Amino acid sequence: MAVHIFGKHVKHNSLVSHGLKKAIFGIGYHTAERICAKVGLYPQMRMNQLSEPQIMDLNKEVSEMMVEGQLKQKINNDIQLKRDTGSYAGYRHANSLPVRGQGTRSNGQTAKRLNKIPRYKI
Repeated sequence: MAVHIFGKHVKHNSLVSHGLKKAIFGIGYHTAERICAKVGLYPQMRMNQLSEPQIMDLNKEVSEMMVEGQLKQKINNDIQLKRDTGSYAGYRHANSLPVRGQGTRSNGQTAKRLNKIPRYKI
């Protein structure tokens, strides 16, 4: 059995903060903790202990944030802007090289997979 938050399945026996962190792209541990505190959930609460109004409050808080598709689109647009302006980072993205100063002598293979134009498929 699973609880649905923001259209995502969250395991029913996981902690609320961990479930939010794992299920929703763009929410990390600290953001999940802040959301739980804002809604008024105690830290050790599990997903199966949530009532319907609490689930609705969580959905409301998450919907006000930039997560999932909106965040992926923003990241892709930022990468495209760097490529269009001709910045050094844009050049590195365009040529499938590491962007943030990593070396390429022995391990640039991950960057070759990741630094393609659609970083996140929507």
